[in-house]
Amino acid sequence: MKKENVQEKVLHPASGYLMLLFGLVILIAGIGGIIAGSVVGAMNENGVLIGVGVCVGTILIIAGILFLCGLKVLNPNEAYVLTLFGNYYGTIKQEGFFWTNPFCSAINPTVKALPVVTGKVEGSVGSISVGAGKKVSMRMMTLDNKKQKVNDLMGNPVEIGAVVIWRVVDPTKAVINVENYKNYLSIQCDAIIRNTARQYPYDTNESGDEKSLRGSSQEIADIMCQELQKKTEDAGIKIEEVRITHLAYAPEIASAMLQRQQAAAIIDARQKIVEGAVGMVEMALTKLNENEIVELDEERKAAMVSNLLVVLCGNKEAQPIVNSGTLY
Repeated sequence: MKKENVQEKVLHPASGYLMLLFGLVILIAGIGGIIAGSVVGAMNENGVLIGVGVCVGTILIIAGILFLCGLKVLNPNEAYVLTLFGNYYGTIKQEGFFWTNPFCSAINPTVKALPVVTGKVEGSVGSISVGAGKKVSMRMMTLDNKKQKVNDLMGNPVEIGAVVIWRVVDPTKAVINVENYKNYLSIQCDAIIRNTARQYPYDTNESGDEKSLRGSSQEIADIMCQELQKKTEDAGIKIEEVRITHLAYAPEIASAMLQRQQAAAIIDARQKIVEGAVGMVEMALTKLNENEIVELDEERKAAMVSNLLVVLCGNKEAQPIVNSGTLY
């Protein structure tokens, strides 16, 4: 049976300045109690009074220290997700200096415990969690998904990389619903990029009527953004934008694909040259007939067309040949 996700409960804690003053008063009262009990007991030579003063003062000092442990500072676009004895207590989003239940503990699985030396033996270390480091950042963050090799729709290996702009909008879901929301986002991003790249070719075919990774990169990135948002909804993450930063054929086929692109470019260029040359030859013959400059029979027209096409379509500069005779 699937467990329901925890719903966020926003807390509005008390002002930290008043509670700081109250905690200091308790500490001062505890210290004063110990001193007063000791002095009065010594003057009256009453050991019971000294013991009572020390006990009451010690309790007040401990209470004051525990009370001051509830003071917290929160910066803008940060949040605390608090638990009380293993149960979800609430989330604090408002910035400032405030006081909460000192027995509440903040949780954030993405923050690693700081290593500390636990003994004199070299290499013996332990770890300790710092409460100030348990804040959940709600600022804009960037995930740089390094380039990875995938196969496109045609089976060609390509390298693709993307950058994801994201932020946490629900700290409770981000901390409680998933183990580590940063790793979760990274893994989901890898999967989405791979699955999306497999559905499209690297480049369009001759008709050019379909989407491709190279020709429709922005549309493909928008599709990745929508798919990634669906996967991270339960983690309290909002995907602002996905951008494709790297796209290329894999090295093993890059040279072959480059030759293919060069051949296609040459064919396209030749096609344009031939179309233009035919138009120029047709225009030349039309002008000669209209202005009655010279009358050409079919054989002379064929020779003229052949010469013009050689001149216009040749790769090298034409070398003229002066003919002093006739064709017959």
